[in-house]
Amino acid sequence: MRSRGRIDLLAVVCDACWNRLANDMAMSDGATALPRPEPGPDDVSFVEPPTCPECHADVRVYPTVYDRWISLAVLELPAKDVPPAYRWRLVPIVGPHSPVVTDTVAVRVRGIDPLPGERVVPAHRMLCRAEEAGRPSVEQTLDP
Repeated sequence: MRSRGRIDLLAVVCDACWNRLANDMAMSDGATALPRPEPGPDDVSFVEPPTCPECHADVRVYPTVYDRWISLAVLELPAKDVPPAYRWRLVPIVGPHSPVVTDTVAVRVRGIDPLPGERVVPAHRMLCRAEEAGRPSVEQTLDP
């Protein structure tokens, strides 16, 4: 047994329990993106920014604190414009013995709601035109 995720947890769990917990959290949060490929040490080719496979819009792909990946929008919006299920923050992780930022993780905004004007990063699912096309319109949901 060992610690899991990108931050220290209060408990140490086995691999099977951790994967079940992390996968359940990822499904409820919508963190289903694939991690970005790591370039090799000798790779000097240009790396294209990631895009959504559905709508081809630019996205930012970040790891979550539970080692799953989420596609986030490239812009920040006021919290009042983003439904609670899509609100994320980017949190820098500093080294254990240094003030240097070593990683950035996406953390879902929960518990205490942000102020209406506070900036949050929406999940790309909220803005995805392809997903929007698959959703029923307001008129369709109100029509019996």
